[in-house]
Amino acid sequence: MRAVIHIDNPDDPRLADYRCVRERDLVGRQGSFIAEGVVVLEKLVRDGRHPLRSLLVADKRLAALAGLFAGLAHDVPVYAASQAVMDTVVGFAIHRGVLGLGARAEPDLDALLAALPEQALVIGLVGIANHDNMGGLFRNAAAFGADAVLIDDGCCDPLYRKAIRVSVGAALTVPFARAGSASQMVDRLAQAGFDLVALSPRGEVDLGELRAGPRTAVLFGAEGPGLPDAVLAMAQSARIEMAAGFDSLNVATSSGVVLHHLTAKCRK
Repeated sequence: MRAVIHIDNPDDPRLADYRCVRERDLVGRQGSFIAEGVVVLEKLVRDGRHPLRSLLVADKRLAALAGLFAGLAHDVPVYAASQAVMDTVVGFAIHRGVLGLGARAEPDLDALLAALPEQALVIGLVGIANHDNMGGLFRNAAAFGADAVLIDDGCCDPLYRKAIRVSVGAALTVPFARAGSASQMVDRLAQAGFDLVALSPRGEVDLGELRAGPRTAVLFGAEGPGLPDAVLAMAQSARIEMAAGFDSLNVATSSGVVLHHLTAKCRK
C-alpha cells in the first residue's frame, strides 16, 4: 500500500506550498501550480506532461483515492490531514478534499511548433484575461482534438487553479506555449505554414462557408475588444451567424461552435 504522511499541525513546513492557496494563486508560484479535484489530478498523473510534486488529501478521502495513488511515481509524497487542518492550511473550505502541487513543464514556441504533425489544428488566443473563459477554451480544445494552444502576452495563466478546474484538466493535457504579442504569434504561425482564421462578428465569410487547409490556426480575442485590426488584416476573418440584432457569444462558446465545424466538416 502507498505510504501516507499524516500531518496534524497546520504550520508543518512540509505543507508550505499549500498555504493560502487563493492569495498565492494571485501572485504566482515560481514554476509550480495547484491542481484541485480527483478528475483533474487523474489527468495530470495519467498525461505526465507536468510532473506532480506532492499531494495533500483530507483523511476522509484516503480510501476513495487508492486508484489515483496507484499511478503516482514512487517519490511523490502524499500528505494527509483532517478536514479542519487542511482548510486552515489552504485558507478556505476545500470541499473536494484533494490538492496536488505540479511543476510547470511548458515547451517554448519553436519546440511546440516543430513537434506538430503535418496536418494540425492550432488555437491562438489574444487577450483572454478571464480564467473561466481560458478554462472553457482549453476544454473545447481537448474535446475537438486541437493539437496545441498559443497564448499572447495579454492572456491570463492557463495553469491558474480556477482555469485548470474549469478546463476539467484539459489545461494540463493540451500542449500550449506563450507566443509574445498578438502580431508575433500570427507571424510565427504564418511562417510555420498555417492558414489563419480569425473570428469576428464582422467576419468576411460565414462560418458555414469556411474551408480549412491541412494546417489551420483559428484565432480568438477577448470578449468586447475582440481581435486587433492588425491581426484581422493578416487572416481570413469568419463570423458565426446569429439572430438579427444580436452579435455576441461567449468566447468559449464561440470556440466550441468553430472547432466543431472545423473538425466535423472541414477536415474530413
